[in-house]
Amino acid sequence: MSDNSRTILITGGAGFIGSHVVRLFVNAYPEYQIFNLDALTYAGNLENLKDIEGKPNYTFFHGDITDIEFINTFFREHRFEGIIHLAAESHVDRSITDPLAFARTNILGTMNLLNAFKELWQNNWEGKRFYHISTDEVYGTLGEDGLFTETTPYDPNSPYSASKASSDHFVRAYGETYGMPVVISNCSNNYGPNHFPEKLIPLFINNIIEDKPLPVYGDGNYTRDWLYVIDHARAIDLVFHDGGNGETYNIGGFNEWKNIDLVKLLCRLMDKKLGREEGVSEKLITYVKDRPGHDLRYAIDASKINKELGWKPSVTFEEGLAKTIDWYFDNQEWLKNVTSGAYQDYYKLQYQD
Repeated sequence: MSDNSRTILITGGAGFIGSHVVRLFVNAYPEYQIFNLDALTYAGNLENLKDIEGKPNYTFFHGDITDIEFINTFFREHRFEGIIHLAAESHVDRSITDPLAFARTNILGTMNLLNAFKELWQNNWEGKRFYHISTDEVYGTLGEDGLFTETTPYDPNSPYSASKASSDHFVRAYGETYGMPVVISNCSNNYGPNHFPEKLIPLFINNIIEDKPLPVYGDGNYTRDWLYVIDHARAIDLVFHDGGNGETYNIGGFNEWKNIDLVKLLCRLMDKKLGREEGVSEKLITYVKDRPGHDLRYAIDASKINKELGWKPSVTFEEGLAKTIDWYFDNQEWLKNVTSGAYQDYYKLQYQD
């Protein structure tokens, strides 16, 4: 695709992964106009982007992808040539409690964006792209062996993964039916700076700092592949610019860990960081009742994006985890604001009279 001046919309750009993608694009492509659309629900935090909010090629809009009238008007006014779609409800536990919220955002919200993009450009697809970021959870669960590839059949087991699987199918169908230039990527578990502390790694970092229990589901032997969020942003950049239309790319860290082994590594690193005797943080581990539909193992085969686009992780898990811990210690005001809810006042302070 051409690298000329373009107007790019990134949805969910105030969230964890989205904020890293927005930062990369704003800094790497000063000739682009980058629009960040976020509904600023509990996981959207504009403090994540304080370092770039004054850049001339960056604009933030507060809006909801489920609001079809807003989306249609928004697209007509700004004529986006590229969409990088990250806005989603993404926490499995929340999807079990409120599955309809996940259907509204992840399925209907995605369809609103697809329809607006289709109506804007019709068959004038030269230089346009709709890039949908998804998850490895759409593939279901693996046994002890094997890896998810781009051709693994979908087999979602939670309302969250079912909603993402549905949105993937709609994106692919719009590509086939309307000739829309679409691309999809399915990523493994992300970790790194700016992660809202409801997910395992930031939650446990915060809990260790505060001497709170570390709740581990079941026996702790659930296995996940972990991907450093900055490496994921680099992969998204490559897929958006160089990925093939209609293609899917799996993005993983080549980095499988059983939950309990990850937690024990995190405890050791945190004990060292806090100047504690080794083993102190491990005493906080508490086994809790398993959640329904819990997938045993996810593991990504990321060889396609490596061979076709030259992407590979830049850090080992130990290096990435140490960088992540350092970031949370260096940004304890951010962590305090997030855990207290004070971060939600930032939008009002910066963007409202």
